[in-house]
Amino acid sequence: MPELTLDTLMDDGDYLGSERARLENKVILDELERKKKARALAVPTDDNRVRARLREIGEPITLFGERAADRRDRLIYVLSQINAARGEDALPIEEESSEEESEDVSEEFYTPGSLELLEARRRIAEFSLPRAQKRVAQQRLDSRLELGRIVDIRKKVFNEVKKFSNLGSQIGDERPISQVRFAPNNEILATGSWSGTVKLWNVPACTEMRALRGHSDKVSGVAWHPQATLSQSPDVVNLASGAGEGNVNLWSMNSNQPLSVLKGHQDRVCRVAFHPSGDYVASASFDTTWRLWDVNTSKELLLQEGHAKEVFTIEFQADGALAVSGGLDAIGRVWDIRTGRTAMVLDGHVQAIYSIAFSPNGYQVATGAGDDTIRLWDIRSLKALYTIPAHLSNVSDIRFFHANDLFYKPPATTKDEDTEMNGIDDDTSPRDTPDSEKSNQDQDADTATKGYTPEEWRYRSGLFFASAGYDGLVKLWSADDWQLLRTLTTDAGKVMSVDISSDGGMVASGTYNRNFQLYAPEDF
Repeated sequence: MPELTLDTLMDDGDYLGSERARLENKVILDELERKKKARALAVPTDDNRVRARLREIGEPITLFGERAADRRDRLIYVLSQINAARGEDALPIEEESSEEESEDVSEEFYTPGSLELLEARRRIAEFSLPRAQKRVAQQRLDSRLELGRIVDIRKKVFNEVKKFSNLGSQIGDERPISQVRFAPNNEILATGSWSGTVKLWNVPACTEMRALRGHSDKVSGVAWHPQATLSQSPDVVNLASGAGEGNVNLWSMNSNQPLSVLKGHQDRVCRVAFHPSGDYVASASFDTTWRLWDVNTSKELLLQEGHAKEVFTIEFQADGALAVSGGLDAIGRVWDIRTGRTAMVLDGHVQAIYSIAFSPNGYQVATGAGDDTIRLWDIRSLKALYTIPAHLSNVSDIRFFHANDLFYKPPATTKDEDTEMNGIDDDTSPRDTPDSEKSNQDQDADTATKGYTPEEWRYRSGLFFASAGYDGLVKLWSADDWQLLRTLTTDAGKVMSVDISSDGGMVASGTYNRNFQLYAPEDF
């Protein structure tokens, strides 16, 4: 299959699906246009006049169980259908309202963007399309797995998750730990604190490597560059942090001072997130906006409004095409950052949204809120899938497990293990290798991959997620049937943040009592 690019997408004749899909889209647009005109129809509010008008056009003056308001809505619908059939536009009720409507029409509902933003949207589209194509192709292969095979993989993964226990606790700062995030190499943990300090720790040893001091107020968000500690040079941007003074700082691994300070927000910056390409950073703020920044130029590309209250959290889809924001207005919004449009409104929570996470499958979103619940949403069907009564107090953080293929090593086999009797010798190790040495090699591979086959490793990504709550608990959930797998206790009343390493070997949490905890399987 040729790689999908922006140019081939534009030349694809099936971009809108088929002629049937085009007709369905036209019907939907016509219906929206009819409803828009219906709202401007001159319809009486007096019930007797509504009945008389219905009689004039040959409609029943009343239906069984119909109330006056329902009758007026029916009249509006019938009149709009008649006008649509005649090709006539609806007449405004009053001249004054007509002037107000004309003002609304002439008012711009968008903010003109810069040429830099246009170029960024194009780059994001070119980056995301091949990734989406690859993801969908893999999902098609996974859909062909036999049910018995899926059950075996789930059982193997969940049995490992159920073994997680407390590995240790470390005092991380002088004030509460607001966020914890594993580095892409899983050997460093970044912690952000209300003291305004970002610290880097060796894990699992929990020894401090470096303290980054560049904020004057509480740090609320920490995010790693996707290639930090892997292919990214330690002298360039590896880490981003946002704090209460309204700034976003970009850090390298070799300096205690920020490489760049991104200024523009008018209030506290909460969560920050790197785009999967590593070229952009998003920041959510109490000024009711979230912003997109260019990492290379340190310029603001986009100021995005859309929330009625403070924006608390922001996260990117793994493909890089979508972003999702959540705010204290209890509303989440999924944004197509290639076009700037809202793809979906996540309306269902009754209190502020404090955490949002995209599943690796690319189409499911989890939101955690002050109503103590986690809601799962499906972008494809534009509706909520499930509501989990997750914690006894605020759900402060949610993180899906994203497996990184860089950490996968095929498990070695020994002669004592069951092998397929196909006449082929799968043991590729030299004949003169001592049995003890081969046993050590097998043990090292199993430690790195826990004995997963490539198929199991790929399917494992996104199969579970972690949540943190102000009830002092960290919980691990299955991401297909939303069942609780494991409850991990902390030494604090409030857990502020949680994260899962990309090899699935560790879970970290940051708490209100200044500590962070590490969890790992019992045989770690």
